[in-house]
Amino acid sequence: MKYVLAYYGGGMGGTEAEQAAIMQEWMGWFGGLGSALADGGLPFSGAVSNIRPDGSHKDGPIGEKVTGYSILEADSLDAATELARGCPVLKSGGSIAVYETIPMGG
Repeated sequence: MKYVLAYYGGGMGGTEAEQAAIMQEWMGWFGGLGSALADGGLPFSGAVSNIRPDGSHKDGPIGEKVTGYSILEADSLDAATELARGCPVLKSGGSIAVYETIPMGG
């Protein structure tokens, strides 16, 4: 099964040295995930637009702003959640929502 990790908050540090250290943590975590890492994902910029059922749109998030994502492969939601516990975003004050995907057709 695939699981989407949606990141909320967190940060990359203020100095180049802090940013490099945080990137090292991310690369180490990604490396430790091995084949469970389906897609390392990317951080999101601040640009957000949401579309309503009537077709109108508005700038800004619908709720809390998602700051990035990754996709993991795991045997269960519990297993994916355990893998997510090592994510560096948690060390910088962020949080993670782990979403289970549903296989469709094929």
